[in-house]
Amino acid sequence: MKPLRFVVSLVLASLLVIPPLVAAQAKAPTAVITLEKGGDITIELLPADAPKTVESFVKLARDGFYDGTTFHRVIPGFVAQAGDPLSKTLPAGDQRLGTGGPGFQLKAEFNKQKHGRGVVAMARGRDPDSAGSQFYITLGPAPHLDGQYTVFGRVTGGMNVVDSIKLNDRIKTIKIAGP
Repeated sequence: MKPLRFVVSLVLASLLVIPPLVAAQAKAPTAVITLEKGGDITIELLPADAPKTVESFVKLARDGFYDGTTFHRVIPGFVAQAGDPLSKTLPAGDQRLGTGGPGFQLKAEFNKQKHGRGVVAMARGRDPDSAGSQFYITLGPAPHLDGQYTVFGRVTGGMNVVDSIKLNDRIKTIKIAGP
């Protein structure tokens, strides 16, 4: 009887220990955008909702692709958009801004995430599968975008920095923490 009680105790103990370990391993990666003018924006990435988009964003960020790009589109109360590599060299106001990308396009991963304030999603052209590197952060709720753009993150820190973004503010770096 004692060996059975010992085995049962081990099983019960493992049930208490394993869930926190699994939760720690499943923790979502985060991105920290640092602006040249100062300030950090922390973004929780959502790989369960947009796995290929998160994978691409993480790779581009780790490769330094976003470093030096600008927020080339800022519409108060709506969005701040960045990620166009052309913004590294083209002058402010150039009509080509907003047309650049990484040389590939992502298949849309529309999901159930809502476009509330501080949501991060992929910008795209008319074709739903035309997103590449450009992303936007919502400055306010934008429910008319729900289900039409791939939401892949949410701001968890530095929303005051997001609110302060002006047209042509430059990204110094985007650093990724986690898996």
